Amino acid sequence: MYRDMIGRKSEKVKNVVERGHVRRFAEAIGDLHPIYVNEQTGENSRFGRNIAPPTFPRVFDYGTVEGLNLPKKGLIHGEQNYHYERPLLVDEEIYCYTEVEDYYEKSGSNGLMGFLVVKRYGEDARGNVVFTEEMITIITEAVRKAMNV
Repeated sequence: MYRDMIGRKSEKVKNVVERGHVRRFAEAIGDLHPIYVNEQTGENSRFGRNIAPPTFPRVFDYGTVEGLNLPKKGLIHGEQNYHYERPLLVDEEIYCYTEVEDYYEKSGSNGLMGFLVVKRYGEDARGNVVFTEEMITIITEAVRKAMNV
């Protein structure tokens, strides 16, 4: 179904770790740790400024993988993992992109299910990877039928 997409990437998109967005995100997740929101704490930290919460990359734009057309409804969020080389620093620019890493199928009690593995990357301005995010999306038999595949 999506095997021909494996290895395809989006273009890099510039994102900024904006202080106001970090504050609103921290409020939304209920984690107002001072390292995220208090400027004095950030300045006195080993990072020299505030950092973003670990799941903050959910708000970034990762571009579009040409030809990867997923249905708008019926998908199952299977798994999501983040790996950091270092924290995201407030006010820094991060260049993000998406790569389709794998697609495989398994038979289940409700029919054939597809597993789409997508990896997202965030790099600093020098091209160093700051974080990676791996997501697995499950495409059920019902969704497959609705897509006529």
